[in-house]
Amino acid sequence: MPWGPNTKSDTKKFVGRAIKFQSSKPRTRFELAITLRQTGELIGGCGIERRIRQPKLGTIGYCLNRAYWNKGYGTESAKALIEFGFTRLKLHKISALCDPENIGSNRVLKKSGMKLEGRLKENLAVRGRWVDDMLYGILEREWNPRLRAHPD
Repeated sequence: MPWGPNTKSDTKKFVGRAIKFQSSKPRTRFELAITLRQTGELIGGCGIERRIRQPKLGTIGYCLNRAYWNKGYGTESAKALIEFGFTRLKLHKISALCDPENIGSNRVLKKSGMKLEGRLKENLAVRGRWVDDMLYGILEREWNPRLRAHPD
């Protein structure tokens, strides 16, 4: 994900857009904070977006403070977004894009039940150069509710 480091102004703009998404009708985008359950400390963010022209299709994304990588928070967030997408938004398919070099994020998507669908060559311009994306996806019928973020 081509994020960061962000300026204070960048962050204020992002939060402003996230607040606007809450009142859009129909609501197509949900931006959420990732916090530690014990302390409430903000450690990242995640979101799911339903496509406007194809409302049964959605995309997820997440971003964590580096200090919280490899601790399961990314996987928990991805699983929760997928669960929300299938159970509450009634999506047919959920996708995610990932930097091919981001081993941890590729692992998160696989652990959340998504399957690698392919590599999109020079799909995104980041800081003046074109980079590839890995495309992951999961269909509602492939989703296993036992992979829930918070098992009972």
